[in-house]
Amino acid sequence: MDLLEIIYEMIDLRSFSNLWYWISLAVMWSSASHWILGVPYDMVYRARRRGGQAEQDLEDLTRVNVNRMLYIAEVSGPWIVALACFVLSALATLGFVYLVEIAQAVFLMAFPMSVVGLISFFTARRIARERAAGAELRRRLAFCRLCIQFVGTVSILVTAFWGMYQNLAIGAL
Repeated sequence: MDLLEIIYEMIDLRSFSNLWYWISLAVMWSSASHWILGVPYDMVYRARRRGGQAEQDLEDLTRVNVNRMLYIAEVSGPWIVALACFVLSALATLGFVYLVEIAQAVFLMAFPMSVVGLISFFTARRIARERAAGAELRRRLAFCRLCIQFVGTVSILVTAFWGMYQNLAIGAL
């Protein structure tokens, strides 16, 4: 086996049969459910148990990340939405109309993450509007995490079924 064959095997564009795709999918959803609005979720547990400085740290870090997210949305929100829509529609067209498997795989990762981005944005806006702190802030972050986990569960299920279908359909050819 020469070097080019090894490299080609490592960077296989048949994504659904590639172990690296499934590992990256698991890492992506694990990270998405741990980092809520840029705040590690263990800080929420620590703030609930200890209070005091841990609670203040949670509120400060959340405030910084919420303000950052809302500033980015205010300054370049329409451009981000336009670019995301273009990329997602290009991936969907390449993947599901022209049957490019790598585009299908990337779309099945990117589309749910755009939903997570919307959930995060609306949560950040609500936290800023209500000036949530203490138990209310922890509740908002917990609900945001629950929504993200729901999207992740549905996304993994759909991706797994689509990947199995693709592998069986290609294997039958």
